[in-house]
Amino acid sequence: MFNVLDDLSRSDRIVRATPPWAKSTALIALLASVAACQSVGPSRKEVVKAVAQTSLPGVRIVDVNEQVAHQLNVESGDEKDVFARDFSGAAPVGTTVGVGDTVEVTIWEAAPPALFGTAILDAGTGSGSVVQTSRPNTLPGFLVGPAGTITVPFAGEIPAAGRTVHEIEREIVRRLQGRAHLPQAIVRISRNVAATVTLLGDVKQPGQIPLTPHGERVLDALSEAGGTNQPLDRMTIQLTRGGIVRRMAAEDIVADPSNNVVLKTGDVVTALYEPNSFTVLGAAGKNDEVRFEGTGISLSQALGRVGGLRGDTADPRGVFIFRWQEPAGIPGDPRASAGQGVPVIYRIDLKQPETYLAAKKFEMRDGDLLYISNSPVSDFQRFLGLLGSSILPIATARTVVP
Repeated sequence: MFNVLDDLSRSDRIVRATPPWAKSTALIALLASVAACQSVGPSRKEVVKAVAQTSLPGVRIVDVNEQVAHQLNVESGDEKDVFARDFSGAAPVGTTVGVGDTVEVTIWEAAPPALFGTAILDAGTGSGSVVQTSRPNTLPGFLVGPAGTITVPFAGEIPAAGRTVHEIEREIVRRLQGRAHLPQAIVRISRNVAATVTLLGDVKQPGQIPLTPHGERVLDALSEAGGTNQPLDRMTIQLTRGGIVRRMAAEDIVADPSNNVVLKTGDVVTALYEPNSFTVLGAAGKNDEVRFEGTGISLSQALGRVGGLRGDTADPRGVFIFRWQEPAGIPGDPRASAGQGVPVIYRIDLKQPETYLAAKKFEMRDGDLLYISNSPVSDFQRFLGLLGSSILPIATARTVVP
């Protein structure tokens, strides 16, 4: 018990013996560390240092100027013809039969017909003689089953799936040779469920659309679905064919007819309303995920939509855009020739007047991260404010309580 009291007495003597300047230094160090912990993100120097020291491997910093903005615009121009590049060359469909389709078969025979003819009474002779005449015989619709065949009377089982109607016609005629008298056959698809495309998204009548020999295109499918529910300039069209998925602004498809490609069986056309977005963090007017129309927006427009930079905390030299460049488009980077994506940090110095001209040409992309770092002055002001709010009450207390 007495040992504990002795220890407390000794600690009190040590604290009282501590010089005042040492106490102030310790307090300032503590406040500085607290102020540093309040930072909302890396400073401009910390971002540059992290890239220079390769703590962010593979990342490059590119200063945004008018030349860089022009180069990126040229590259984005390549993205405005992706449908023409990746989906062109499809032939019109609708004449090829598939499983699930219903086909109608009409057979003709020359007189006197042997299999499909009709006997009628010749009233002109008055003798009641029977005359055989040739008439078309339309058979009931044949559903192409899982085996891909149809069964035609006197012709047997005919392979149909994957064949054109003309190939089926020739096969039926060949099978009827020697049984029917100079047979002829006409085949048409009465119900098409195999050669269809699916239309989804923000359209008035989503569903499946049958394809015909006319060769329906992307805009034909949108028209067939009653059009889009939103203005066309805010729509993005996604076309999925097999394992390939591509997106384009609807206005770019209208502006360039080569992107209005012919559709193939199984294509999925999805109309998306403003699917593009970028995220803004740091000392901006607001931190949010900001959606933008398919035609795109510039950096200057993006800054305007988030309320610009916070005048009391933002570092105008520390505006960054974090982007995973796809496809690789940075000149001189060996990964560009290999077709690999390149992580890039674009640095914008808004203290330079010419940067504002480049910002009007620099296009934001889907998935971009816009980060605005804090100004070093604002960090120091925050520290002084914290220091004043902490020391002033202590000084007041010492004045009141001697």
